[in-house]
Amino acid sequence: MASEIPELSGASLRQLLAALGAPVADLVAAPAGLDAPIEDVVIVDPDDEPDASPGDLVLIIGSRGTAAVRLVRALARRGATAVAVKVAPGDVPDQLRAAALDSGIAMLAVRPEVRWDQLDSLARGVVADARVATVAEPGESADLFSLAQTIAALTGGAVSVEDTANRVLAYSRSDDEVDELRRLSILGWQGPEDYLALLREWGVLARLSAGEEVVHVDEHAELGIRRRLAIGIRAGTQPLGSIWVQEGSTPLADRAEAVLLGAARVAALHLVRRRAGPTSGLRLRQNLLTSMLDNRIEPRTLADNIGADVHKPAAVAAFAMSATGAGQPVLELRGAAMSELISVHAAAYRRSALVTTIGPRGYLLLPDLPEHDADTVVLGLAREIVTAARKRLGLTVRAAVGSVVGSLTDVAESRSEADRVLDVTEDDGAAGEVATIADVRAKVLLDETLTILESDPRLRDPRVTVLVEHDATHGTELVASLVAYLDHVRDVRTAARRLNVHPNTLRYRIRRVTELSGLDLTDPGQSLFAHLQLLWETRRRGL
Repeated sequence: MASEIPELSGASLRQLLAALGAPVADLVAAPAGLDAPIEDVVIVDPDDEPDASPGDLVLIIGSRGTAAVRLVRALARRGATAVAVKVAPGDVPDQLRAAALDSGIAMLAVRPEVRWDQLDSLARGVVADARVATVAEPGESADLFSLAQTIAALTGGAVSVEDTANRVLAYSRSDDEVDELRRLSILGWQGPEDYLALLREWGVLARLSAGEEVVHVDEHAELGIRRRLAIGIRAGTQPLGSIWVQEGSTPLADRAEAVLLGAARVAALHLVRRRAGPTSGLRLRQNLLTSMLDNRIEPRTLADNIGADVHKPAAVAAFAMSATGAGQPVLELRGAAMSELISVHAAAYRRSALVTTIGPRGYLLLPDLPEHDADTVVLGLAREIVTAARKRLGLTVRAAVGSVVGSLTDVAESRSEADRVLDVTEDDGAAGEVATIADVRAKVLLDETLTILESDPRLRDPRVTVLVEHDATHGTELVASLVAYLDHVRDVRTAARRLNVHPNTLRYRIRRVTELSGLDLTDPGQSLFAHLQLLWETRRRGL
């Protein structure tokens, strides 16, 4: 039923302006109109080459007034939707306004007294809420109230959204008849206890908590209760709340149940994000860390914001969770819990430690490390976090620790190394839950070599391709036999046992390999190269 609700999308420039208002920012230019999409909020350091994507609102920090003209034009060429620049109200330089209009990019004039972290947090909140309220009509406020109003329009009933304690989080406007239960719930922002007792007695609340089903509540005129539909909001097995639709003077729409199923999934994303929403200052620092790990800003910018010494050793640890059988709300809920756990443990060690999320992975930056035994410190903290995640949160987490680098300038290298370690340990628990490059150096080298073969077809030997194609055409097992033979350094008996065949059978197959391909397996160079290409072929084909 997920198709009942449209795909999640970001906010519009109109929604952003409605939320921010004149106290924070004024609109300078909107060449593409107010319906231009805002999908993400990013920051730009004036000392670096600007980087942005279509749909980005870019906060230009460190450049005010006409000093931002170059960045405005460059970001427009990158496709950014809008930029925000610090400038006093009514004092926007003509040159700056012209740069936005000529480049076709929207511009907000941010009042000088507004903190960047405040604007970052507000703007991200608007975008996040807009992704939840995807069923809202264009121009409506993107929040739970808007979602409730839209559900009401689709079902023909009066809607309320409640948390697990039956506190009312949002409700729809209604000119229709409302019953006593709805009236008292909205006035008190919580379901009355005597009515809740009846719902427990009828088994309604238990069914809402048990699974994803639409629960029917019959009319009880003598109790002032009209007919209702309700559904639980869940992230996996964890209840987050419920949606209630009260029937008014006309019957509910035929599609009301289908709408509720889709709306509950949208509401789950909204409530998970609401729980996970960080404070404004932390959000800006996380954004700065993300940019630095991607080599997009100078380390001095981050160091100044977190109070770290740019010249002291630092390291990055990367964390990945098992995603088996988990949907998006579950992953976001687990990710928020994991990020919080990492932050708590890291902050206990170093106030300047910082955590961010890039894609499905979490990253911990530890600056200001001691000159001696820094590797032991970082490895110990990573193990502590992984153990706590398993015991306290029930999460299966792997961690990789990048090498300690001499200063914040090189932390992107530490992050890259941690990523490579996680990549090669994804399907292999042999290295343990926490690994370093020293644990898997050979696998990392092999993985990178196979990546080179994948990216450059000119390096591949056509004689090896002949073997692969022969197996595919004739159903033979020459590739597997040759890989086992080379894996075991030409030890025929050991390789035959691995393949569960007679040694003479393997010897025959190896002769067939040389006859068909022309490979000289007595040549160490040819054997090594054939081995590498066969490993790439088997990985590519899932053999």
